[in-house]
Amino acid sequence: MSGAVISAAALADPVLAVELAYWQQTTLKVVLTLIVVPTATAIVVTVFLFKMMAGMQSRMGPMDAGPYGLIQLGADGLKFLQKELLSPVSADKGVYALAPVVSLVATFMVFVVIPVGPNGFGSNLRTGIFYALAVSSLSVVGVLMAGWSSANKYALIGGIRAGGQLIAYELPLVLAVIGVVIQAGSLNLQDIVVAQHSGEIFGWGGIGNPYFITQFVGFVLFMISIQAELTQPPFDMPVAESEVVGGWQVEYSGFQFLYFYIAEFGAAFGFAAIASTLFLGGWAVPFVALDAGIMHILGPLVLFGKTMLVAFFIFWVRFSYPRFREDQLQQFAWKYLIPLSLVNILATGILKVVF
Repeated sequence: MSGAVISAAALADPVLAVELAYWQQTTLKVVLTLIVVPTATAIVVTVFLFKMMAGMQSRMGPMDAGPYGLIQLGADGLKFLQKELLSPVSADKGVYALAPVVSLVATFMVFVVIPVGPNGFGSNLRTGIFYALAVSSLSVVGVLMAGWSSANKYALIGGIRAGGQLIAYELPLVLAVIGVVIQAGSLNLQDIVVAQHSGEIFGWGGIGNPYFITQFVGFVLFMISIQAELTQPPFDMPVAESEVVGGWQVEYSGFQFLYFYIAEFGAAFGFAAIASTLFLGGWAVPFVALDAGIMHILGPLVLFGKTMLVAFFIFWVRFSYPRFREDQLQQFAWKYLIPLSLVNILATGILKVVF
């Protein structure tokens, strides 16, 4: 296949010698997703929470469980599984038990549309980015369910705070993506990767057009909104230990708490992968054809490297800044991020027409 512009549909042509039935493909995709999310969580927690944070604070971090403490997360997981499942006497048992499942399922669903190679994706939806942002927002339902059903005033306050925060920062998150959609002319994540690889920056196409350059404002807005969506410092008011004793999770124990834990850090990896796809060219590499056979192997590795780079900045901010007050948090979204994102959309539209 020759030419600078390659369609996402062409990249989706099957490369396997054996054609699988639909149910076999679906089963394989589900199993891979079930493996990827916990694995991504383990990598993020081990690299950033255990080691990077320890290095930033001039300490060693976990060192006893395995070589350099690398199986500490496994030990923590076994600890969670051994703990008794407890719930408040006045809790709404059904909603209480279902809340962590809802949050975890929302995280799994985000990974379905992230392309990792020429034909590596769970589902190549034409409205892929719309789907990803829509299902990621479902996590707030699980948070509100947990806060309300726990029959605990701290959990309820944390849930209400989280609901208000996630709704506020969902707007700049979506608006930041619109600039990318305008430039690429598509909502499909694979199309967005192709557009960046084959694009030009004011007539120069040496490295394509990674939208990190032309959509730098949108990239910054997206990264800030990710931080708030993950309720990580400085946007951690919903789980502020000094105020609401852990927020909506305060009454959870055992593997139910582990579900929330996996959902949070799995979502961090998923959002980092989406940011890499939208702004850093995804699995593509400059000077290497998208349909080259090597990309079926190199593509996932490239996306993983870019995702870890974005995740590094997410956790760097987490470990570096103090918590916003609730009024500061809301003002930052409504008075600054949303107007700035609208200006970015206007500027992108004008430049799209002119150039």
